[in-house]
Amino acid sequence: MRHQTRGFARSERVNDQIQRDLSEIIRTELKDPRVGMITLTAVEVTPDYAHANVYFTLLDGRVSVEDTLFGLGKAAGFLRSELGKRIKIHQIPQLRFRHDESLERGITLSALIDQANSVRAKD
Repeated sequence: MRHQTRGFARSERVNDQIQRDLSEIIRTELKDPRVGMITLTAVEVTPDYAHANVYFTLLDGRVSVEDTLFGLGKAAGFLRSELGKRIKIHQIPQLRFRHDESLERGITLSALIDQANSVRAKD
């Protein structure tokens, strides 16, 4: 049982380290105009470290999700090689970028709640 807990803690540390390092690489070294201001919200590495799902949100409304995904996909090899220079693990995972829609859903849900409350207050 103890071994499983330690493995989980290690994978969480790897997820966090990849998220921090990728955020910095994207911010300081990635020059693709299709990738605007983004925030990496989570990284989930598979147990075998072969793949990492990298979740992001857009901070700049002028760039579309599709353009950002395309730009990140094109830069994935560069990002992976830069990550390999910073992180010492037995295998640097392939990066798969995913748009994190939870923030937008939360804003929409909050607006619906506010709207329902304002209608209710009028009654």
